Amino acid sequence: MPRDFLKGVEDQYDVVVIGSGLGGMTSANILGRAGHRVLLLEQHYKLGGLATWFLRPGGHVFDISLHGFPHGMIKSCRRYWNRDIADRIVQLKNIRFDNPQFSLTTTFNREDFTRLLTTDFGIAPDKVNDFFDTARGMNFYDDQATTTRQLFDRFFPGRDDVVRLLMEPITYANGSTLEDPAITYGIVFSNFMNKGVFIYEGGTDDLVARMKKELQANGVDIRINCGVDRIHVQDGKVSAVETHGRRIGCRAVVSNANLRTTILKMIGPEKLDRDYVDQTEAVRLNNSSTQVYMALKPGEEIDESSGDLFFTSTAEEFRTDLLLSRDITSRTFSFYYPRTRPGKKERFAIVSSTNANWSDWADLNEHDYEASKKDLVETTIDALEKYIPGVRNKIDRAEAATPRTFNHYTQHEMGASFGTKFEGLGVSRALPQQVGGMYHAGSVGIIMSGWLGAINYGVIVSNEVDQQLTSESQHT
Repeated sequence: MPRDFLKGVEDQYDVVVIGSGLGGMTSANILGRAGHRVLLLEQHYKLGGLATWFLRPGGHVFDISLHGFPHGMIKSCRRYWNRDIADRIVQLKNIRFDNPQFSLTTTFNREDFTRLLTTDFGIAPDKVNDFFDTARGMNFYDDQATTTRQLFDRFFPGRDDVVRLLMEPITYANGSTLEDPAITYGIVFSNFMNKGVFIYEGGTDDLVARMKKELQANGVDIRINCGVDRIHVQDGKVSAVETHGRRIGCRAVVSNANLRTTILKMIGPEKLDRDYVDQTEAVRLNNSSTQVYMALKPGEEIDESSGDLFFTSTAEEFRTDLLLSRDITSRTFSFYYPRTRPGKKERFAIVSSTNANWSDWADLNEHDYEASKKDLVETTIDALEKYIPGVRNKIDRAEAATPRTFNHYTQHEMGASFGTKFEGLGVSRALPQQVGGMYHAGSVGIIMSGWLGAINYGVIVSNEVDQQLTSESQHT
């Protein structure tokens, strides 16, 4: 008989959380800790969403995507998870760039970027400080009319090399472009400039295992392989979710699924105001990405001078369309050393990440698709050989993930790696006004993407759910 993943599940909970990305897990943890009865439903067989990993023969463990986040992650994990997790977050100090315009190494914080911009790039110190102060003063409710391109034109007109230094890592981190609102760049950039780039020491398998333990300690009922087909609404409020044909009652729902999927498929347009449905349908999905995972043979090593994060490009200038093109010119390499991913065996791995368009991969037939994946692997290794001569012979296993891969495992529409464009934030925030007790905590508006953004959005939403549930209890 097939396994019953809902065995022992109760008929009613205070909150059902749909999806176990970092936003969903954080919401579930906070609400469970507050004493609410929480059910966490995950459609995949592992927790973590895009913050996850996979295993391959030979003892190889690959982290999905590349994980660099701001210092604020330590505070958020300590407060909303536990000190055990927070204490395993460490700084990456060797961030490298190499492209036709410049080649440099940085600790990726305000002090070092100020040094680089004034000495290497010749920008006046007062102009640099003014730029940093402007970015740091940005808030998500600020003017959305100013684009990132206009922001750079104001401070560094005609300096494409400066734009490349300041923009390329953030485009990797959250998918933002020069045409997006400047606040979507400035907020994320200033977060990184605070104290640099950090990573979880131990890999996502260790992180998610510790988060699962904390969730269970706080009474959260966790169920995998349980995708939600329908969110039921009664008298303008959520009443239940449906999974595997079973209806489970609840007073509130937090969806960590894709915004459009949550509203248009799980809830359904017929239950919502027409204007709100139109706004949802107009929300643009952000781009996806491709990754190439490379594991070295046992005993083979990479010298740590190779860097922790390495932004490479062969393009003569910085252009958003080139970053998304199938003709790849820009790759970001993340190096996993035993220092940053300790384990029983000392293993070295490299992950290459490139932003990508869903449309370039979606309609390929199986033969062309497999050929394109193989080509992606081979050209990536060729590109890496420029920096680590002989690395091809050191690699034990290499494979690729594409937008179709992310679509398959996360069910995000178009394999969106960074959620939605900025207009998704307003739609996400307005959901409880459309359906009582219905909330969304996902990667929306670019600002809320990445590990720290996902966790913090989960915090914001869980506090609102807690207020709703507490208020209802006081009035019954």
